[in-house]
Amino acid sequence: MRRVAVTGIGVVSPSGNDRHALFDHLLSGQSGIRRLDHAFCERLIAPIAAPAQFNGEDYFPAPKLRMLDRVSQFALHAASQAIADAGIAFDAEDKRRAGVFIGTGMGGSHTTDDGYQTIYGERSDRVKPFSVLMAMNNAAAAWIGIEHGITGPNLTFSTACSSSAVAIGEAWRRIGSGEVDLMIAGGSEAPLTFGTLKAWEALRTLAVEDPADPSASCKPFAKDRSGLVLGEGAAIVVLEEWERAVARGASIYAELAGYGLSTDAAHITRPTVGGQARAMRLALASADLPPSAIGYINAHGTGTLANDAVETAAIKEVFGQHAYRVPVSSTKSMHGHLLGAAGALEFVVSVLALQSRMIPPTMHLQLADPECDLDYVPLRARKADELHAAMSNSFAFGGTNAVLIARLP
Repeated sequence: MRRVAVTGIGVVSPSGNDRHALFDHLLSGQSGIRRLDHAFCERLIAPIAAPAQFNGEDYFPAPKLRMLDRVSQFALHAASQAIADAGIAFDAEDKRRAGVFIGTGMGGSHTTDDGYQTIYGERSDRVKPFSVLMAMNNAAAAWIGIEHGITGPNLTFSTACSSSAVAIGEAWRRIGSGEVDLMIAGGSEAPLTFGTLKAWEALRTLAVEDPADPSASCKPFAKDRSGLVLGEGAAIVVLEEWERAVARGASIYAELAGYGLSTDAAHITRPTVGGQARAMRLALASADLPPSAIGYINAHGTGTLANDAVETAAIKEVFGQHAYRVPVSSTKSMHGHLLGAAGALEFVVSVLALQSRMIPPTMHLQLADPECDLDYVPLRARKADELHAAMSNSFAFGGTNAVLIARLP
């Protein structure tokens, strides 16, 4: 396997729309979760979410914007950021040796929701003519390929909450095997529609609104955690074959060194310790690293009762006594759960933690849970001078577990 470098990062998130804003917000413990002010909020039990402050009109001309669901707007903007950050000039590239892998769980939710409102709510037949093209799950990846003329593999992965971690991991495999030299990989999600929020509400996995502070409603690993908070956004990375990146003088954030993929195959929503542990072990094996080499784990850490306890147990099973020494944090406490884009955003956070030797905190962890007894970096960021390798966990409904490991060169 050829080595793979991370050379570009692009972000649209509830915690800021570039990598600097994102990481600054997380290190300072600022939450992007808030009470929504949409007209439909009176019909929600807990009208809280983590929206991105993003207006497509600021980035796209009107004719193009009419063809882009919000999920594709996020993806295109984040991809352009990442490509510019990497210093890639596609005019000079062999575009057949580059590809696009994007993860999404819900696809064009806004277009779907608008279409159903037109057909069933208004009893009208005047559906937008581009509805299919805007709502299809592969639209975001397709638009990135079209925008930059990339003619190598273009695939969309949809494995619920691990979608974008899978997209990045599978891109790593393609570069490592020699099939391509450069990949644009990550995820995008825009699920903050009335229909999607009501569907998640019916599943009874959403957090109860904190009466004192809505922005503190997501409390991963805490005794008083009550569920997840949905967020929106995109995170895209540029991955390159290592020697190629070095030869062109690229600034390298980190090496993507390991990827583990497993399936629970037990229940459609309930995670298993064994499945999560296997994904972590596979990632460590592919990176050729012992558990003791990991200096930070960005946990899946959704804030649900089941997930946080199972993930804690899985980390203990893999890391043994080192589990109590390795810092673990869930940044979902601040940026919410971006579903299909969560894995990519949290991988970016892990890479930025390596770069800065700073670990972002798990916010709102005031009450300890005896079942969750690891070092979750509660409430304040932490300096980590000896941080050389980080693990990012992504687990999903349906049982697909994906783990990524980044390390400094």
